[in-house]
Amino acid sequence: MEAIAHKSPSQPLLSKEEQLRAAREIMRLEAVALWKLSGRLDETFHRVVEQIYQSRGSLIVTGMGKAGLIGQKIAATMTSVGTRAHFLHPAEAFHGDLGRIHADDVVLMLSQSGETSEVVQLLPAIHNFGVPLIAITGRRQSTIGRAASEILELGALDEACSLGLAPSTSTTAMLALGDALALVLCRLRGFQAEDFARFHPGGSLGRRFSKVDTHMRPLEQCRVTSDRLSVREVLVACSRPGRRTGAIMLTDQAGRLTGLFTDSDLARLFEQRAEAALDRPVHDVMIVQPITVETGSLLRDAVGLMTARKISELPVVDGEQRPLGVMDVTDLVGMEVAEEPDPSSHEETQKRPPAVRLFAEESEA
Repeated sequence: MEAIAHKSPSQPLLSKEEQLRAAREIMRLEAVALWKLSGRLDETFHRVVEQIYQSRGSLIVTGMGKAGLIGQKIAATMTSVGTRAHFLHPAEAFHGDLGRIHADDVVLMLSQSGETSEVVQLLPAIHNFGVPLIAITGRRQSTIGRAASEILELGALDEACSLGLAPSTSTTAMLALGDALALVLCRLRGFQAEDFARFHPGGSLGRRFSKVDTHMRPLEQCRVTSDRLSVREVLVACSRPGRRTGAIMLTDQAGRLTGLFTDSDLARLFEQRAEAALDRPVHDVMIVQPITVETGSLLRDAVGLMTARKISELPVVDGEQRPLGVMDVTDLVGMEVAEEPDPSSHEETQKRPPAVRLFAEESEA
């Protein structure tokens, strides 16, 4: 086969301005196609959503070539927002993967022409399984269109490709329609951020929506003692090897959190030459009613609270205000900017230098 000739990079076919005009026109053509498609959505879309929602099985997505790649993305989006879905490759289906289809499933088939041979040959098997078939296609009267129980018709689309051949506008329309199905189903199921976190435990999104219990220092790694002791007794009772938090949690006789005594509190006593306070009850110098967060809270909310209140330690408590652990800023990210806290008021004893980008507001592609 003769190799395709390429122009030398020193002889571009398009100038910079022409490239930009072409790119903008391609995006405009695809945007217009999506706008028109959105206006054509009707009762059929509702029926498709209900059919997938009511299904006790999975959504089986299939397609060939570029449509197949879009199908894989649709299946991936469905699974991430609460709808069980699997991609079935048409070629692999004839070598054992038809076993993925269950009687309770729904099949979503993608083909702009509606005549893609590898997909068309699946139709008898799907019919034998007796499962509903939904088609996303450009032609209602195509082979796939006639075989489907529901059709989401894309209509005649002009591909943005200058040759009018490469799937571009059509695959963009399929993807947008798939997103519309997935996200409407997401809302219909009442899918929440907590559910999303369960399906995305890794990466920045997983961290933002995970629970504080996963990231806090457990109680056995924290400094906890009675608020009835003197400052000196508290320091002796809570000495421990290794890295420690900058705050000691103090509790009453019932084990409820009543206050915090921080490294900054101790430093301030020495700065004020108040060494005699070391033998006074810690209750006199501790932070009373410290800011806390309850077990089960989202990490993003806890970090937002730490950022807003400029604190470095955030006790995690149960419903009875008994301490379960501590969120420590050094466990979240490294400090990049350090500013000395204002020691002029007692409120500042729980404050620490704000961390720049305590928690990156990132999102996964």
